[in-house]
Amino acid sequence: MRKPRKRSFAELVSENKIQLLKDSAAMEKIEIRLEEKRLGKAE
Repeated sequence: MRKPRKRSFAELVSENKIQLLKDSAAMEKIEIRLEEKRLGKAE
């Protein structure tokens, strides 16, 4: 049996990005949080 190769940080980030783009509910959550953050800074 081969030892599983450790993935680089960049590979993990791109994999996570692809998963998030497929998951519309998670994207919605992120957008809401970003919007709240922007509104908080604007005040």
